[in-house]
Amino acid sequence: MSCVFCKIVNKEIPSEIIYENDKIMAFLDISPVNKGHTLVVTKEHYENSLVTPEEILRELIVAAKKVALAVKEATGADGINLGINNGKAAGQVIFHAHWHVIPRFLNDGYKMWGSKEYASKKEQAEIAEKIRQQL
Repeated sequence: MSCVFCKIVNKEIPSEIIYENDKIMAFLDISPVNKGHTLVVTKEHYENSLVTPEEILRELIVAAKKVALAVKEATGADGINLGINNGKAAGQVIFHAHWHVIPRFLNDGYKMWGSKEYASKKEQAEIAEKIRQQL
């Protein structure tokens, strides 16, 4: 697989790597929401987090937490968003498992997504039951 993140992991494309171990790499996003926006990626190629083996996901979240704490401290951020986009409809652009660590500042202008309401409590209960059946 030769996706852009695989090329970065293989050091075929230069990047500002800020963390690396045998399974995970973190580097600055070249189109940051805010300065310090970092991508934490699996070194092995997986299309997204939903198909990544659980043992690798554990490594990914531990690394994301470590990086998030460092980003928050280094940038003086007021908060941190950890974001995961799985699939095109969810906003995934690079189809390689990765998490975004986004430093957030009060009044930085970045808006979160809006919300919708269920038509009724019955509809909410039906959706909940469908989800439970899949677990």
